[in-house]
Amino acid sequence: MSIRLVSISHKTAPLEVRELFAFTKEQQEELMRALISKGQAAECVVISTCNRTEIYTYYEDQEGQRKNLFTLQQQLILRAAGAENSPNVADYLRFYQDEKAVCHLFSVAAGLDSMVVGEDQILGQVKKAQEQALEAGTTGKYLNTLFRYAITCSKKIKTETDLSKTAVSTATLAVKAADEALGGLAGKHVMVIGGTGQIGGIVLKNLYSMKGLHIYSTIRNVTLTHDAHMKSESNTLIDYKDRYEYLDQMDVVISATASPHYTLTCARVKEKLKTEKPRVFVDLAVPVDIEESIAGLPRTFFYNMDDFEELAKANNQAKKQAVRQAGEILKEYQEDFMRWMIFQQAVPQIQEVKAWMEEEAEKKGLDRAIDKLFYRIRENAAPEELRAFFRCMEP
Repeated sequence: MSIRLVSISHKTAPLEVRELFAFTKEQQEELMRALISKGQAAECVVISTCNRTEIYTYYEDQEGQRKNLFTLQQQLILRAAGAENSPNVADYLRFYQDEKAVCHLFSVAAGLDSMVVGEDQILGQVKKAQEQALEAGTTGKYLNTLFRYAITCSKKIKTETDLSKTAVSTATLAVKAADEALGGLAGKHVMVIGGTGQIGGIVLKNLYSMKGLHIYSTIRNVTLTHDAHMKSESNTLIDYKDRYEYLDQMDVVISATASPHYTLTCARVKEKLKTEKPRVFVDLAVPVDIEESIAGLPRTFFYNMDDFEELAKANNQAKKQAVRQAGEILKEYQEDFMRWMIFQQAVPQIQEVKAWMEEEAEKKGLDRAIDKLFYRIRENAAPEELRAFFRCMEP
């Protein structure tokens, strides 16, 4: 029995590869069910964010199947991404098992593996992934417990270290990049496409904290105007279908939607821009929202998710001490979970030993049964295992 992970992230793959694996909720559920129905997992949870897609599975190993399991899982995952015939895409996948898979999830949930170390969004995304798996009926005792440990560990790290003391994310870096590119945002006109989403909401929150901005947020549904983070005197709500009509007056455009199609195409943008001035376009979506050729327009600054890795380095460098402290907490929770898992998997064996002990005690007495058990342990355990066993027996 083992926990396995197939991962692709900002650390292993460029944006154009990652966006192939940016699964919708429906695609995630379809993949989880496929892995289980085809015998490649007993439990499954999929995390899919802007910077990573990770497939966690619990599998009851059977001899002869272990070697090929990752290969079979990989085939289903590539098929779900529509990349089974794409050359070299599989090279970007990473595979982890048992302790390494557990440690990786704990690092992800705590923000230690994020592009921006310590960012807060990922914990909510991990929780959401588990909730979706619960709704789909694809997770059970082992992965539920694993994710519960990871979430609890992350909360302790955030409470007991300075890792998340200064809230930084790609959304905050987007606002910072625009501010630096234009020499300040006071008096500027900023459009946020996708402000009702999680990332767009963080962008708006950062913009609200700055004075003198004229903010425009697109909406597709009038009921979304009641969202708390959309309400601000400085925020003008515009219909999504009218976004191009407002472009000419904009200094900054930030797009963060879950759309499978471009929210802005180069041809339409070029057609609508009449005033020549410095402009910033920021794409915070995976798959991408903004056609990259927009970067070639005159006096245009363009940023996408891959560009923020360099911007994140200063933040990550400043958090080195907190990362060390977080690593100690992570190790503690990882070991606690592995002890739980090993014990759970040993329950049938423990029951067998108890039954054997009862039978031996009935035949030869309790003292003889205990002596026989210790003799079997001495004969079968490696020296270090024997030392560990007797350490556990110390009063």
